[in-house]
Amino acid sequence: MGDERVDAMEIDGQQRQEVAAAVPDGFNADYLRIYYGKLFPYVDFFKWLAYGNDAKHPGCDQSYIGRRELSFTLENDIYLRFQSFDSAAELETSIKEKCPFKIDIGPVYSIDPAKRHAYAQSGNNVFVPVERELIFDIDISDYDDVRYCCSGADTCLDCWPLMTIVIKILDTSLRGDFGFNHILWVYSGRRGVHCWVCDSRARKLSNEQRSAIADYFRVYKGGENSLKKVSLTGPVLHPFLARSYTDVLKCFFEDKLLHSQQLFASEERCQKILELIPDENVASELHDKWQGNRRSSISKEDVNATRWEQLKTTLQSGKHKTQGLRRCVEEIVFSYTYPRLDMEVSKHMNHLLKAPFCIHPKTGRVCVPIDPNNCEDFDPTAVPTLSQLLGELNAAGMQIDSENDLERTSLEKYIRFFRTSFLQPMLKACKEELEAAYSAKLQQSKNTLSW
Repeated sequence: MGDERVDAMEIDGQQRQEVAAAVPDGFNADYLRIYYGKLFPYVDFFKWLAYGNDAKHPGCDQSYIGRRELSFTLENDIYLRFQSFDSAAELETSIKEKCPFKIDIGPVYSIDPAKRHAYAQSGNNVFVPVERELIFDIDISDYDDVRYCCSGADTCLDCWPLMTIVIKILDTSLRGDFGFNHILWVYSGRRGVHCWVCDSRARKLSNEQRSAIADYFRVYKGGENSLKKVSLTGPVLHPFLARSYTDVLKCFFEDKLLHSQQLFASEERCQKILELIPDENVASELHDKWQGNRRSSISKEDVNATRWEQLKTTLQSGKHKTQGLRRCVEEIVFSYTYPRLDMEVSKHMNHLLKAPFCIHPKTGRVCVPIDPNNCEDFDPTAVPTLSQLLGELNAAGMQIDSENDLERTSLEKYIRFFRTSFLQPMLKACKEELEAAYSAKLQQSKNTLSW
């Protein structure tokens, strides 16, 4: 697409209307320039990462936002790491000028990352990450062994609910078990979800503490070659796992996944589930029963439900009293449904993670926030794409420097959600913490003086 295309988009009058409906699908620098010029929420984005330190309050750390690393990936995979910005205007100017295909957010360092070389000469290792949101990254491609509709980066409405389960389980636990309040869930633009836990307590966690939280969620320990990827040991399930199983996983597996993925619909798929049963006699007993089923008149529709019921009855019947077999039903459900986290991303403070409101270059979709309270309504196929947004701008009439561009597009509801449900409550909490810390500091200095 040449420059004349962008010019046509800026024209008032009749010609604009002809272009309006005809923004070809895709992703390119010209489209991206218009997006960054008219729709990217610079002020909200900057306010988020400043955590209240961009205000005039005397307790603010004025250097805070300038110590945050942003990384830009430009066209042709050119990486610009250790970018930092002191104001929303500076951030906006740089993004518009460089037109990054991807923006990643890194940690807050002890010093401005752009000046790290000057400090390196001094011989002191002072350039270290000091703060970073607790983050989780979940890709649906990690579920390829339990979904049969898609593979790799592809997703559809049959397998996407696996990501909904991730949000329900992690969000409930992060709030209930760990007491975090300011949690942002974001669609990765293609095949997964990202979670940002933004409470100040979460941002200050050490790598060891992050690892401990990640391990708390770790149930799925499968390597490529191990058949059994989930082992639930001990006489009773941990309360968090018991709650996840009862409230979310069991119903999802039985009501949705069994049918949407046709888990027992072929010999090969049945075999895969039988391999999760540690007792070979029980496994072969079920196998024989299912071979018999094939000759009976079970309709295709309910073969999955029937076989699952038979498996449960066999494993939980009185004659199999051993703990391992009683637990096996739960292990199968966990193997197929429980969140599979990229552990390394969560454990280390210096991991980069893609910023919300980027555009995914492969799909053209915006990385939009997801409401955890209504996550089952989120449809990744309905997320606005870059070309769709430009079409909406065209249809509404593209005045240059228009204040209301955003309101004319389908991106507006996502930015409004980000602002009202996440950003404003979080900034309120930041302000209260800032004032409390400042008052305590004043009190302390008074006490020192009076002594």
